Amino acid sequence: MTESSCVTEPQITATWAEGCKDSLPIVISYLPVAFAFGLNATKLGFTPLEATFFSCIVYAGASQFVITAMLSAGSALWVAALTVMAMDVRHILYGPSLQSRIRIRLTGSRTALWAFGLTDEVFAAATAKLVRDNRRWSEPWMIAIALTSWAAWVAGTLAGAWSGNGLLDDWPAVEASLSFMLPALFLSFLLASFQRKQSLCVIAALAGAVLGITLFSIPASILCGIVCGCAAALIQAFYQEASDEH
Repeated sequence: MTESSCVTEPQITATWAEGCKDSLPIVISYLPVAFAFGLNATKLGFTPLEATFFSCIVYAGASQFVITAMLSAGSALWVAALTVMAMDVRHILYGPSLQSRIRIRLTGSRTALWAFGLTDEVFAAATAKLVRDNRRWSEPWMIAIALTSWAAWVAGTLAGAWSGNGLLDDWPAVEASLSFMLPALFLSFLLASFQRKQSLCVIAALAGAVLGITLFSIPASILCGIVCGCAAALIQAFYQEASDEH
């Protein structure tokens, strides 16, 4: 046996431990937002158990703020569900986008597990690893980063919901700042849209929201804003493609 045959090849694929380590930036960013959601949900009348259930099952970030606000305002469940689905329709594209870069054979049970945790941030981390070197991507790494991020979101929600029962009564400034987390979150989305020069889509979404709240209600304004913004984006993309062809 030669000396070269005794040398083991270095491990190529990323490990579970590496996935947990790579999830730390996501965990740090999730904890305060999840805490704010748990706090806000209990202020709207939901129990800590119900707030935590939302994070365990829905796990949709800003959409959880919206669905709890709509349900507490008396909206029908189907209207709230339809609004949240419209907000999160982009997730349908995440799976095919990753699959086009993945070279290894996927297993059904493992894929379903990490697909549940495929949030915006997890998708960005997975895409970055696949772009750098798709041989390093592995399902254990993906499951680790997805589950760790999900656990952080649930833990943050539980802590916030527990705090909503009076733990922060002695710190009203902290409670007020956390209650502003939802408007601040959507304001950041709005500013980011302007930075990407999507002014037409933003204006259309705002116009649809104003029309919806004027003619119908707040839940309808959210849905109208989403539909108008998406329609403007499709029209803009169509004309852009047509101009590129000419």
